[in-house]
Amino acid sequence: MSINAADVKILRDKTGAGMMDCKKALTEADGDFEKAIEILRKKGASVAAKRAERSAKEGIILTKIWNDGTDAVILDVNCETDFVANSDDFKKFAETVQQIIIDKKPSNLEELLSIENPNISTLLNETTGKIGEKIEISRFALDKCENGFFVDYIHPGANLGVLIKVENASKSNTSLVSLIKDITMQIAAMNPQFLTKEEVPLELIEKEKEIYKELLRKEGKPEQMLEKIADGKISKFYSEVCLVDQIFVKDNSKTVGQLLSEFNKQNALNAKLSKFYRFHVADEKK
Repeated sequence: MSINAADVKILRDKTGAGMMDCKKALTEADGDFEKAIEILRKKGASVAAKRAERSAKEGIILTKIWNDGTDAVILDVNCETDFVANSDDFKKFAETVQQIIIDKKPSNLEELLSIENPNISTLLNETTGKIGEKIEISRFALDKCENGFFVDYIHPGANLGVLIKVENASKSNTSLVSLIKDITMQIAAMNPQFLTKEEVPLELIEKEKEIYKELLRKEGKPEQMLEKIADGKISKFYSEVCLVDQIFVKDNSKTVGQLLSEFNKQNALNAKLSKFYRFHVADEKK
């Protein structure tokens, strides 16, 4: 019988087993979920099944940059306890997954979990069985920069990682690389949500303005002044959520954007921050 993706997801949510294993088990069981669960247990997915309802809120973030800085990956792998997160078996599993991403270049998590050679689902189940905790490959980002380079930062403890893409520049400029490294630590510490104000969704801006206006009304401000005052507060909002508008933590006299602009001018460069990734193991996964 034909097995649809929705059924596969239901079985995966129930058991914690890999997507391809779930699909094969459902096919073998002719769509019978209970039989499929038995099949998965017999094939070594019993620990995953028992652990499916547990929370995996610990883990590690891995980054890797190669091809002279033009290719990069950031990966978030989770487990239940920090003890396991620091274990050699868990770290080896995460590093193996990272290498598979580099070699196979999946476009998303579903595609990664569907890889059969090597079989990600089997590897996940075997590691879960060996470690005895629920393990999740939560997310990853694989990126390329044709006319620039990447810089990464892993916070001590490996539960927070940053990857930033710099265009129109070369990593041979050590002063620039050092500056970008400082900016990765800025991202880690200040947790910007966007790179620039242009990336902020209009609906979020309007929502913030309405909140400001309501607060101003409660303060007794005249209605005709609300829009202007709210616009001023939006500028402060940008300085909190947009990286280039944030005050630089090492020099509070300038923003991150001003810092890079000054560096470009002093060194006759045109380096541009084009994207960043910030993964924290405690983040709510989307």
